[in-house]
Amino acid sequence: MEIRWLEDFIALARTRHFSRAADEQHVTQPTFSRRIKLLEEEMGATLINRQTLPLSLTPAGEEFLTLCEQITDRVRLTRDRVQEISAGEQRRIMLAAPQSLLSRFVPQWLEELGWQHQVQPYLRATGWAASDYFQALGRAECDLAICYWPTGRFDPDIDTSACVYRVIGAERLIPVVAASLASDPGARLPGSPTKPVRWLAYPKRSLLGGAIKAHLARLSHSSYLSAQSDNLFAANIKELVLLGYGMGWLPERNVSAELQSGALVRAGDPHFDVPTELRLYRHQKKHHAELERLWSELPALHV
Repeated sequence: MEIRWLEDFIALARTRHFSRAADEQHVTQPTFSRRIKLLEEEMGATLINRQTLPLSLTPAGEEFLTLCEQITDRVRLTRDRVQEISAGEQRRIMLAAPQSLLSRFVPQWLEELGWQHQVQPYLRATGWAASDYFQALGRAECDLAICYWPTGRFDPDIDTSACVYRVIGAERLIPVVAASLASDPGARLPGSPTKPVRWLAYPKRSLLGGAIKAHLARLSHSSYLSAQSDNLFAANIKELVLLGYGMGWLPERNVSAELQSGALVRAGDPHFDVPTELRLYRHQKKHHAELERLWSELPALHV
């Protein structure tokens, strides 16, 4: 299967017309139609419903379109990055980080290091799960990645063996609720067997979800929680907490203003706070001069 076949399919899905799609791809219609047919044979499924006007995608075709867009986008990004490296140009370092760190920690950290002009946040990463960061480092889609990491014993289902890291800071996840729920026992830890705390949770296999689970297991007394939802992103959980849907553990930096204003209040004593490290990762085998220079400039305090 060739990348251009995927590009053909994207063009056909956009135009819903074989002739117009062929023109866009700068081939004759017979050649274009033959390539689409070869693509369907390769996938072992009918992707185009040819009985409708305009043409439509089958359910399999709709699913395949999403995959085509993801693959061609990543090929384009990788091609651009490889060309930059091959040219030997000094370039900005791409930094992947969750949105909760981009909004508070990252700008101040870059300014303190004097890296604000050399390092560019990679905004595509704000929608990634933790494993995506390490896969992206492996394919050189980004150069550096920051993530929260539990400080206690924790065995995540993520392969980090190809990467090295430095601890560059710390963060606490603190349990908070909307001020309107401050007096509601169903919104405050530790809860009870008959009235568990309504919890806006992270997925159990995520880094933050795993950190919370491990921390609660280390406490000497039980907590009673009723998960209302699983959400990967702290920003989304914060919004639901502010709307009064329950309690959530959120990075302290990201709720400090709301705690000061009274919009949010603590939902438990400090022993429920979950400590995490902020780790800066890079791939061991992806090297270029600018990245090496910046990595060597990290202060000893952050090693």
